[in-house]
Amino acid sequence: MLIDHLSIIGVGLIGGSLARALRKAKLVNRVTGCNRNEDSLKKAIELDVIDDYSLNIHEAVSGADVVVIGTPLSTTEKLLPKIVDSLKAGAVLTDVGSAKGSVVDAAKRSMGDKFPYFVPGHPIAGTEQSGVEASFAELFINHRVILTPLPETDSKAHQLIIDMWQAVGADVINLDVKHHDDVLAATSHLPHMLAYALVDCLAGMQEREEIFKYAAGGFADFTRIASSSPEMWHDICFSNRDALLNSLDSFSQHINQIKNAIEKSDSQQLLTIFKRAKNARDKFSESRNKSAISNE
Repeated sequence: MLIDHLSIIGVGLIGGSLARALRKAKLVNRVTGCNRNEDSLKKAIELDVIDDYSLNIHEAVSGADVVVIGTPLSTTEKLLPKIVDSLKAGAVLTDVGSAKGSVVDAAKRSMGDKFPYFVPGHPIAGTEQSGVEASFAELFINHRVILTPLPETDSKAHQLIIDMWQAVGADVINLDVKHHDDVLAATSHLPHMLAYALVDCLAGMQEREEIFKYAAGGFADFTRIASSSPEMWHDICFSNRDALLNSLDSFSQHINQIKNAIEKSDSQQLLTIFKRAKNARDKFSESRNKSAISNE
């Protein structure tokens, strides 16, 4: 048995899917859930995602071998002191937030001599849906999970979290905290900003009814992620503020290049940008397909 008692604070898409996957693989004996909303916890019981629950964090964490924080980033700093007070000796704490710098700083302030047992994590998996009803055991298969261990991180705690994610089908890699936040700002956080901005822009146009009526598959594909949780992405913006602002600045400069090329009728410049983008996207798709095949 990999984990005897697992406690998940925030039983939503990610936390619920992790619980489902570990239970399906028979790698956990007991899963305790904790949410602010008792109805969602009752639903998690009905769906056989968790064994029991508590609305009290101290009770939910007490006795757990591994605690996973699956709540929005804005609540992590507030929850950490409550969680730490109830962690048993040697219990491992991890999280699933998509920004790591703010979480690590909060953990350093809150955890004291228990900080070595905190293993920051970020599964690169999800859908535009949210809530425990959207969770499923196969969510992490062939997806990456990034861990950002610190020099102080206990090696056994680190290995346990590696084993946990690999057991549910994920490819685990380790990154430096700042490097993680810089990369994710460009590859995940920026695309969400663009999708939200585009949909909001079009929705504000006078012709919005016709625009959405005649929108085709490309619009649907590009803007799918704008259906993600607004509250979650609001939190991410401020939790990874500096790195995201840098990415937004870079994109603004690039979109201005395209605008200028169109204004000046610079056909060659525009074609160069489009060809360069197509080649980069094709290489990405090819690499992604090869990776998926090798993991089958």
